[in-house]
Amino acid sequence: MTLLSLLFALLIEQVRPLKQDNWVLRTQTRWAQFISKQLDAGHEKHTGLIWGLCVGLPTAAALALYWLLWTFLGWILAGLWCVLVLYATLGFRQFSHHFTDIKDALEAGDEVLAREKLAQWKRIDTSQLNKQEITSLAIEYSVLAAHQHVFGVLFWFAIGAAFGLGPCGAVIYRLSHLLSRVWHHDISINEGDQGFVSEGLSRTASLAWSKVDWLSARVTALSFAVVGNFEDAIECWRNHSALTPEDNDGVVLCATSGALNIRLGIVPSSPMAKEEAAIREAEQEMTVFRQVQPQHLRSVIGLVWRAVVMWFVLLTLLSLSRLLG
Repeated sequence: MTLLSLLFALLIEQVRPLKQDNWVLRTQTRWAQFISKQLDAGHEKHTGLIWGLCVGLPTAAALALYWLLWTFLGWILAGLWCVLVLYATLGFRQFSHHFTDIKDALEAGDEVLAREKLAQWKRIDTSQLNKQEITSLAIEYSVLAAHQHVFGVLFWFAIGAAFGLGPCGAVIYRLSHLLSRVWHHDISINEGDQGFVSEGLSRTASLAWSKVDWLSARVTALSFAVVGNFEDAIECWRNHSALTPEDNDGVVLCATSGALNIRLGIVPSSPMAKEEAAIREAEQEMTVFRQVQPQHLRSVIGLVWRAVVMWFVLLTLLSLSRLLG
């Protein structure tokens, strides 16, 4: 059922994707803001409980409904519930059209349009970026989005389903990611109406997201290494982990850099902090990587889809082994 749920959810998401500012995101954001307004009094010792409550209640509801459907109505309706949850937590098409617009603009030689599309997507100042920098940022943002909205969700859903927890893994992963952003004021329903979030709660959300994403980031990095240039990806990953072992985004980006044999992280406005970007630049000096060019955008598409296919082949083999065993 895990394989079928993933397959149907991805197919539905390809045909009818949710908008980037969709009702699911708005509902989750309002829930996080409500919890922080009601319970966040600035006490450090309570922040873990607040985070656990914000993530735990929706997860428990998803699990309870899954078990009720499975017990009283059968596995088909339980599977449909998994498909619905996956559809709400995945987001392949929520970012892919931004990447496609930038790629098409660069391939047409329209740097101005590519710069505008990147600015609209990530709401950053792109006025001083050249073609190479635009390409590098488009790759970095897209790879991180693919990890956070596709591979991370797939991984934790598969883990939860393997232990009979239905879609709980996907819910925990998506809410953990959302809280790390909402409680850092990166998302708001209404400007100026974000509510109070203490520094302790903000740190707790960031730390929890780092812990939740630690294993999934490395699984994504390994996936890119397997379907790309394995030796360079592992070498770049190893060098990075020796310097900044807790940087999950850096692991994914370094593996991407090695898998495609390209240099990433060339501007301070990248998803990495300035210091981490400088570290990653130094790491890549150890290996002769090519400078990023617009044609590498197509290579990124191929890398991501090869990784998706590898995941489904692996899940198919595991499903067959369970049926035959």
